Amino acid sequence: MPTNVPQPVVRDKGLQPYVACWQEMQRFNAQRTQKQADEIWLLEHPPVFTQGQCGKAEHVLNPGSIPLVQTDRGGQVTYHGPGQLVCYVLIDMKRLCITIRALVTALERAVVSLLAHDQIAATVDEKARGVYVNQAKICSIGLRVKKYCSYHGLALNVHGVDLTAFQRIAPCGYKDLAVTQLSDCGGSSNLSMVKQLLTHYLKEQLYARIRVV
Repeated sequence: MPTNVPQPVVRDKGLQPYVACWQEMQRFNAQRTQKQADEIWLLEHPPVFTQGQCGKAEHVLNPGSIPLVQTDRGGQVTYHGPGQLVCYVLIDMKRLCITIRALVTALERAVVSLLAHDQIAATVDEKARGVYVNQAKICSIGLRVKKYCSYHGLALNVHGVDLTAFQRIAPCGYKDLAVTQLSDCGGSSNLSMVKQLLTHYLKEQLYARIRVV
């Protein structure tokens, strides 16, 4: 079991253009050292569709004026926009002794715990990763791992998300997939509070079993 892992750094980055943020994640991982602390970035993006490495062109139905970015994360097409909390996890997976599958599971469990805090029952799907409430997707997950270090992460719909944008795509490759947000499920609409809760549950899932200094 790993010991003496540095305390993760949490950065609230506000509203960030997608491409610039993606490039910043790539630079961070390219320059990070073995002793450098992991980072958790919390932010929102202006409206954008992002296509993962497994994405298919036919899953982009009618993007209209919303830009489409081909990115290097796993998964397929999704939408980002204001009101959606994006959480990027820049983690030295080798140091934490975790696999990609274990990291995805940890992200899902953190979101499930956050929803349970608001008495919302949520489920996960091994075949279509993410978190669901009443079979509607509330959180998508897509990662990239390079040299044992992760970037990208999860996107949780909180409040005020333009859910109609998801009708312009086949979300995560599923044309008829229903999409929801936290406030519509009876949960919090306070983004700042959700950020605090998500950070708490992420740390609980990723670092509670090890010595963090």
